[in-house]
Amino acid sequence: MVESQNYDVFQAIADPTRRKMLVLLANEEMPVTMISNHFSISRPAISKHLRILSAANLVTSEKIGREMRYQLQPETLQEFKQWLSFFDQFWENKIAMLQHIVEQDQETNKSIKNG
Repeated sequence: MVESQNYDVFQAIADPTRRKMLVLLANEEMPVTMISNHFSISRPAISKHLRILSAANLVTSEKIGREMRYQLQPETLQEFKQWLSFFDQFWENKIAMLQHIVEQDQETNKSIKNG
């Protein structure tokens, strides 16, 4: 059962449906009915995804009248951001290498044209 299991950020964002839900909730607070309009899955499935996001503290919910409204808690994504930032060093190195290769290629082409 979802309620009894703890989920961390990584487990919660592993599912593409939940990632899309986070994007939807980044712009505004939404009730389940509005969220479910964006997906072709059942409303109970939407609710299960929302419970997992709640268990990971990625969304909060508030009952207003008869509906539950969900809101993104972006602070929780800091854990993921910190983990991902470790890999920036590898991407930046690859980009710098690519830039160097392109610049060398441009210099070679200029030399050939001016030949």
